[in-house]
Amino acid sequence: MQINLTGHHIEITASLRGYVEDKFTKLERHFDQINNVHVILNVQKMQQIAEAKIHLKKGEVFATSEHADMYAAIDSLIDKLDRQVIKHKEKLIKH
Repeated sequence: MQINLTGHHIEITASLRGYVEDKFTKLERHFDQINNVHVILNVQKMQQIAEAKIHLKKGEVFATSEHADMYAAIDSLIDKLDRQVIKHKEKLIKH
């Protein structure tokens, strides 16, 4: 799985990059056919925004999350993506 991490108005530190990569390995345990992930971390005034687009086998998933803390925004983003990836996997199994 390739993770592209982009920051808008925020510096991507090593700890932030490590945190994102660690969280995305959780998704890979549920669905191993994740090809590419594009994550954008953005700061607008006092709001931290994390969004990601995941390219899966036979589709893609997108989610966004906002929070006052960037790490909390990333956690929320992973939860949203996790639900969507599981839903996508169940669709593939049914067909």
